[in-house]
Amino acid sequence: MDKDTIWLNFLNLIRSKLTSLPYDTWFKGTKLYELNDGVAKVVVPMHIHKKHLSDNYIDLIIETFNEVTGTNFEFQFILEEEINLKKKQPSNDDNIGVPFNNPVQANLNPKYTFESFIVGESNFFAHAAGVSVAENPGKAYNPLFIYGNSGLGKTHLMHAVGNYIVKNTSKKVLYVTSEKFVSDFLNLTKKDSNGTNHDYIEYFKDKYRNIDVLIIDDIQMLSGAPASQKEFFHTFNDLYDGNKQIVISSDRSPDDLKLLEERLVTRFNWGLKVNIYPPDYELRINILKKKMINKDLSKTITNDVLEYVANNFQADVRQLEGALTRIYAYATMFNVPEINLDVAIEALKDYLNKSLSIKNDIHRIQKVVAEYYKVRVDDLKANKRTYDIAYPRQVAMYLSRELTDESFIKIGMEFGGKNHSTVIYACNKIEQDIKCNKEIKNVIDNLIKQLK
Repeated sequence: MDKDTIWLNFLNLIRSKLTSLPYDTWFKGTKLYELNDGVAKVVVPMHIHKKHLSDNYIDLIIETFNEVTGTNFEFQFILEEEINLKKKQPSNDDNIGVPFNNPVQANLNPKYTFESFIVGESNFFAHAAGVSVAENPGKAYNPLFIYGNSGLGKTHLMHAVGNYIVKNTSKKVLYVTSEKFVSDFLNLTKKDSNGTNHDYIEYFKDKYRNIDVLIIDDIQMLSGAPASQKEFFHTFNDLYDGNKQIVISSDRSPDDLKLLEERLVTRFNWGLKVNIYPPDYELRINILKKKMINKDLSKTITNDVLEYVANNFQADVRQLEGALTRIYAYATMFNVPEINLDVAIEALKDYLNKSLSIKNDIHRIQKVVAEYYKVRVDDLKANKRTYDIAYPRQVAMYLSRELTDESFIKIGMEFGGKNHSTVIYACNKIEQDIKCNKEIKNVIDNLIKQLK
């Protein structure tokens, strides 16, 4: 048998010994590269595969391969890029292990590392991609686009990538939010006493282009800001053409960013897109245990409390952290020696009711307001300025601000890309109307009751 047939038979046999998840995660995409002197060299997709297969599956691999070939082989796991790669000294661009005195502050949170990132089925692929990018910035996946709902660990993972690169290389890293990028860009329009802005333009270009790794959070916030999008397009091209690593996060996939320029979305699809899903039960338990250790709670909280929290707070990591913090605060305040289930239930009584109530999002608010005023949701998102459309839109914007945690920019984006100043004006207007007009107050109160 040739090596391709051997490996195909091996994969078919090992698939029969595993469930689909571990097989698809760790064996799919592998191939047999070489059989020589009792050593089988296997090409794997990422660095994390090398370690995980060696640490967790090597005995099963040797046993199964023996069943196929009738011979015992040792195994080496390699990457495609390592094949025929000549050994060379690190170039001046790499300077591995030499700290760099970076004039641009990286803005990284040192607490967010790969070690503190809890891995489970819902985020293992995103984590593996992050590790691969951190180990090979500008070479592995560029750009790396991480997406998922708020509170699932996207920001933590991005900081982990940045912290790893800063710690292990001399590369210059910059982490910013999209809002910060927009703010910096708007400063380009300001003039100094001489009527020029040359110094700031040079500062902006140096900050965003004279770097090796750009990590930008919440890219969806660029929606509805065409000038900022244009500048980011040029920044992206400059970095990408220079083989600089770009890491991007969003609350949705690139193809769902309808208000971003198509040429940006196209570039976001050039690299690797990875989704982070809500944590499953096992991951929620592991997250709580990790947080417990950080709070020195390991000896004072019972397992049924962890199970109670994991079962009742399933949406995201922030919910879990918030619930645990509340329990701990309650126990400290009332000097409770052991945190048992009764204590947890009492501590989370109001918090749980709030969390389990219908979660308001802007789309639901738009639907309820549109139905009340007998207009279409599309009208609320359009640019129509007639009173019968504009006022319901302002009400919906006000309720979106009051009943969700979204920023003015995000709210404006959901209303057809309106400017954040438009949202601020709408909120102030409705707030004033509520104070001065009892009828309006009753309408708003009834809408809030309906949404709750």
